[in-house]
Amino acid sequence: MEIIKTDIEGLLIVEPRVFSDGRGYFFESFNARDFKEATGMDINFVQDNESRSSYGVLRGLHYQRLPYTQTKLVRCVRGKVLDVAVDIRKGSPTYGRHVAVELSEDNHRQFFIPRGFAHGFAVLSETAVFQYKCDEFYHPEADSGIDLFDPALAIDWRIPREEAILSAKDTHRPALCEAPVDFEYGKL
Repeated sequence: MEIIKTDIEGLLIVEPRVFSDGRGYFFESFNARDFKEATGMDINFVQDNESRSSYGVLRGLHYQRLPYTQTKLVRCVRGKVLDVAVDIRKGSPTYGRHVAVELSEDNHRQFFIPRGFAHGFAVLSETAVFQYKCDEFYHPEADSGIDLFDPALAIDWRIPREEAILSAKDTHRPALCEAPVDFEYGKL
């Protein structure tokens, strides 16, 4: 696997080694030993999630508040998405900045998102199947999020806003400056 650092500390793009032949392809989507060797991080994922969405669906920007914060490893197994992580660690030199990565069934890329980031994605293909591993269980009482269209974040979702499809919950999220964020840089 190849680990690619991004412009924001902690956010990593993971490119697995893909073996292709006339039958198709094979790759390890996650190997704890190899990941630790490549990053120095020992991750214990406890929950895997999967969603299927159609073009124009935007999910996010979600996070869980303390003490139930989550590290995620996400990937798109069918179709194509624009995956986005926003730094919401107070005191971080990159607070409020984001990294956007295109994940697809063709590039097999994965996006590693540590605790202290809000996460979301936009479906760019006709449909997309999206999977993610989490190192903490889902806790509805800690569920939180940020407005996908917060002008301070200036995220280009690559979907015209009038074509965006959001859940009822995601249409009423606060801007980052008003969100209940309790992450402090260097303390997660």
